[in-house]
Amino acid sequence: MAQAETKGVDVKSLAGKWTIDPARTSVEFTTKAMWVLGVKGTAKVSSGVATVGEDGSLSAEIVVDMTSVSTANKKRDAHLQTADFFETVKYPTMTLNVTGATLRSEGKADVRGDLTIHGQSRPRAFPVQFDVSGSSVDVTSEFDLDRREWGISWSKMGAGLVNHVKFEGHFERVPDADPDGGSAAGAE
Repeated sequence: MAQAETKGVDVKSLAGKWTIDPARTSVEFTTKAMWVLGVKGTAKVSSGVATVGEDGSLSAEIVVDMTSVSTANKKRDAHLQTADFFETVKYPTMTLNVTGATLRSEGKADVRGDLTIHGQSRPRAFPVQFDVSGSSVDVTSEFDLDRREWGISWSKMGAGLVNHVKFEGHFERVPDADPDGGSAAGAE
């Protein structure tokens, strides 16, 4: 885990284990069809856990259920499940394994990790905004992904190859957990 640079942020207050609330978390994407028509879609986050060390180190895993992708068009949604796109029978999830972060200022960070889509992992950095409130943290990130980097290049009539993604996550602190993943209450 990489140590975070702390520009005025008290990372010790964030130390511990955090779990994502899938019901309060969303992944949205937009792209273009036929060069101009906007297409919006969503996917559900099935799980996520993050650990922040006393030194500001960060590790996390967020798993997105790619079988849940919905664009409100049944024919298009069925096509997105095929080998032309996500091939969800073989690759049912998309996973982000966070390996570190650099805090830029209060509530803003750059997060680094490996994004696995369609069975292929690529290193990525994401700008993140976060808001801490007691034992919860809300995280927002917006970024563009070129799906060709993961071998997904199907296109017909100007279908967009770059997708704009918006992630909004809600994490809750795991009670009595130490930064190494064990339970402080049960430690001897």
